[in-house]
Amino acid sequence: RRIYDMVRRIPSGRVATYGQIASLVGGCSARMVGYAMAGVSDETIPWQRVINARGRISIRDPNGYSLQKAILEREGIDFDESDSVDLSVFGWEGPT
Repeated sequence: RRIYDMVRRIPSGRVATYGQIASLVGGCSARMVGYAMAGVSDETIPWQRVINARGRISIRDPNGYSLQKAILEREGIDFDESDSVDLSVFGWEGPT
């Protein structure tokens, strides 16, 4: 639940990494955050805003990958030619 509460705080147009969410929440790992995001069915949780530390989408399924990328692009996130997000531009700095 704490993972979901933190992810809800990521604003549209920004992304966070699995490890960043784990650090902010405490007591969990990046992998645990990944498992939590994979199981999201609640539409109030912006799962698409959580990506890996290299600025890439981690979903292996091509349909899921395309869906996450399309949602992020609609939110104003740009991807480079290698399908990476520049975390220095679009990265969320955490709650204030």
